[in-house]
Amino acid sequence: MGKKSILASFLFILLFISVGCSDDSVQPESRLNDYVKLWNKQDFEEMYTDYLSASTKESYKNEDFIDRYEKVYSDLGITDLKVETAFEGEQDREDKEQVTLPIKAKMNSIAGEIEFDKDVELKKETRDEEENWYINWDTTFILPDLQKDEKIGIKSTKAQRGEIFDRNGKGLAINGTAQQVGIVPEQFDDTKKAEVAKILDNTTEYIDKQLNQSWVEPSLFVPIQKIAKDDKERIEQLNAIDGVQFSETAVREYPYKESAAHLTGYVGTITAEELEKHKDKGYSASSVIGKRGLEELLEEQLRGKDGYTIYIDREEPAVIAETEPEDGQSVTLMVDADLQKTAYTNMKGVAGTFSAVQPETGDVLALVSSPSFDPNDFILGMSAENYKKLEENAKQPLLNRFAATFSPGSSIKPLIAMIGLNAGTLDPNKTIDISGLKWSKGEEWGNASITRVTDPKRPVDLEAALQYSDNIYFAQTALAIGEDKLISGLKDLGVGEEKFPLEYPIRASQISNDGKLTSSKLLADTGYGQGEVLMSLVHLASLYGGIVQDGTLMKPRLFETTEAAVWKESITSSDNAALLKKDMRKVVTDGTATAAKSDQFALAGKTGTAELKKSQDEKGQENGLFVAYDQNNPNAVMSILVENVQDEGGGKAVQKMVLQTFEKWEAEGRN
Repeated sequence: MGKKSILASFLFILLFISVGCSDDSVQPESRLNDYVKLWNKQDFEEMYTDYLSASTKESYKNEDFIDRYEKVYSDLGITDLKVETAFEGEQDREDKEQVTLPIKAKMNSIAGEIEFDKDVELKKETRDEEENWYINWDTTFILPDLQKDEKIGIKSTKAQRGEIFDRNGKGLAINGTAQQVGIVPEQFDDTKKAEVAKILDNTTEYIDKQLNQSWVEPSLFVPIQKIAKDDKERIEQLNAIDGVQFSETAVREYPYKESAAHLTGYVGTITAEELEKHKDKGYSASSVIGKRGLEELLEEQLRGKDGYTIYIDREEPAVIAETEPEDGQSVTLMVDADLQKTAYTNMKGVAGTFSAVQPETGDVLALVSSPSFDPNDFILGMSAENYKKLEENAKQPLLNRFAATFSPGSSIKPLIAMIGLNAGTLDPNKTIDISGLKWSKGEEWGNASITRVTDPKRPVDLEAALQYSDNIYFAQTALAIGEDKLISGLKDLGVGEEKFPLEYPIRASQISNDGKLTSSKLLADTGYGQGEVLMSLVHLASLYGGIVQDGTLMKPRLFETTEAAVWKESITSSDNAALLKKDMRKVVTDGTATAAKSDQFALAGKTGTAELKKSQDEKGQENGLFVAYDQNNPNAVMSILVENVQDEGGGKAVQKMVLQTFEKWEAEGRN
């Protein structure tokens, strides 16, 4: 062999020895680091397959390991998992078959933080002719001191949900009680099942389902359904049936029922979709959550936090983590619950909405949507059949009308007059002389015309135009103001702003569909509240409040904690406001609102009829409106809208609803 061959062979052998002897074998520290990374990612499958020792796998099957980790972490609401090794660097462990290395584990749970230190045993094993380090795992890796056959217990202590009160401390949504109806099987005659089902507006199949649960025993009380504690008729009927018993149970209660349902909303058991949406916020599958109205809007504030104890279930339980319950925060509204109820009652189930605002403070005294539903029915158990009836009701009792916007009709006329007075385009003493009931700009409008209800047979000034609600006068007033000034004037009143400034989401009022009044016909129609202008009733009441306050428009407020504040500093002069107040009084004494005339009150305001139709020739739905306040005691502006007023007694019926509300509120001691 030549020298070069010998040298090459020698170098090859050296290289082989060098590679073979280099310390490329995985060290236990490195293996544990990799295992910890998988643990933090909760990759339990790979943790089990590639990292656990043979002896561990003999004791714990794949599904035992993976399923238990996943169930425990899910049930305990584990978040922010952080596992770290507690050593520095690596040392050569080639001569050892087993080593122990420290780790630290930290995580959040429904019962607070769980933190523990753990010494991890790793042993050297040969698999597929390769040596590596594997972990001797047991259940103390899940929770400290947890043994293989032990169970983890979770005990909850319910937090009290915050309550909702009116301005006088009266409960709108409170933590009350109901009667739990139940059956004791050994005392119950099965032939009475259909009778019980009928009384409860339920089915015999449902009762059977409750009675056939696995835990049921003949002598035990089996809950069937909750009913209101004041449901005396049904309680008496059920009491007469042997084996039917009652138990008082805690429930959310809504004392003002239908009258405040759309305002308060209600609570219910959380759905899977809601649980996913609110994950990592401490909810569980049995949690209650706000479903509509203020219950939903104020969920974070009202809900509170349940207390939890996580423990290992032993003769003497070992507590792992524990938190005390935190009750939710209660809320006080500026609403007057009795006024709310009175207004709702006086609407007698017609489709419509009512709002009341205190001009001096902006306090929203009432937000009513009619017809409505009883939120207590959802708490006690709304049947699918009854819910379907609500959904299919032509008057849409599930629709929240006070949050919506409507065509204001002639109730906008004092506001148009105010804009004209502010702009200097309207002289209140100047008359216009139009004969007949119709007026048009001819071909410019495609021969479309504007109609007024009354021809006074004389020239009309502002006072008469408001008194008789003259559409033609206000159409011409809008044209005289012009597009730019009318849009600017409406924006000064908050119409056309992106958001209505109330703590409850009310749809913003609009000037037109595109915010412009380019067409002279649309401009004219806007002057008497038709066109495309839309307003909420609470916005309308607030604006009249600005006139009552001589031009100072207060920001509407719903919550006691919100400071009273000016929304618009000066929407008109005190002289203009005084003129409009005088004219609006005339509307009630001698104009279109004489049905609201009363010896008890000096009501002033404006009526309105908004006709909803697709073309000028057709007869459309009519909504009746009335906005009013008492000039002798102007502590509330009330606004009402009734849909299909042509079927509900006309505009006079709407005026009487407001008058009756003032009368009842006065009798109860208005605030």
